[in-house]
Amino acid sequence: MLKPLSLKILDIVTVIVLAISTYLALVFAPAEIVMGQVQRVFYFHIGTAWVGLMGFIVAAVAGIAYLVTHDLKWDRVELAAVEVSLVFFFITIVLGSIWARPVWNTWWTWDPRLTTAAVTELIYIAYFMLRQGIEDPDRRARFGAVYTLLGGISAPITFMVIRLFRTIHPVVIGSQSAAAQGGFNMTGDMKVAFFFALFAFTVIFIDLFWHRLRLGSLQDKVEQMKLKVTM
Repeated sequence: MLKPLSLKILDIVTVIVLAISTYLALVFAPAEIVMGQVQRVFYFHIGTAWVGLMGFIVAAVAGIAYLVTHDLKWDRVELAAVEVSLVFFFITIVLGSIWARPVWNTWWTWDPRLTTAAVTELIYIAYFMLRQGIEDPDRRARFGAVYTLLGGISAPITFMVIRLFRTIHPVVIGSQSAAAQGGFNMTGDMKVAFFFALFAFTVIFIDLFWHRLRLGSLQDKVEQMKLKVTM
């Protein structure tokens, strides 16, 4: 299965935007006065969180599409979105802990945002474990569609929780909670690094998502061949 030219170009663009985003975050943007160099983690932390939550919503939409059409291609879309997003969201949690250690003096605390993020990650880890126990493709797809539709609710909850409750997690855009610790105002250069990071990680997500879709298509063909052999 030859890689299309457009995907090859996207691979190159992905490497370029990642390199630019890294330069903007580590060199171009100034160090934050209070937090110092560790604040630079923030650009990657927000970028990975953005695409992680976006992918979970994409999976929920694909689940709805499968329930309406019963077309297994939507199950592949759903699976690819969850798999890529799960990795990005795990990176988000790790980067957040790296930032929190010097700022909050702890690697982890059961703050509302951190708690909902951990629950979201566990929900989608369970998704893969439960899928593995279903052999019939149609039943597996129906299960996945319903699961991601319900699990997708956790994405907007995770995003909104710091805007609805008192939390020590800072709000990047919008009003801070009175209890927030580690918030800061971005300079013009910081905003350039921030918004470019969002763009860069969106491109990276699309690239990896496309690769995972192609792999899923190949896996389905192998599975169909196995079914024909056993019949």
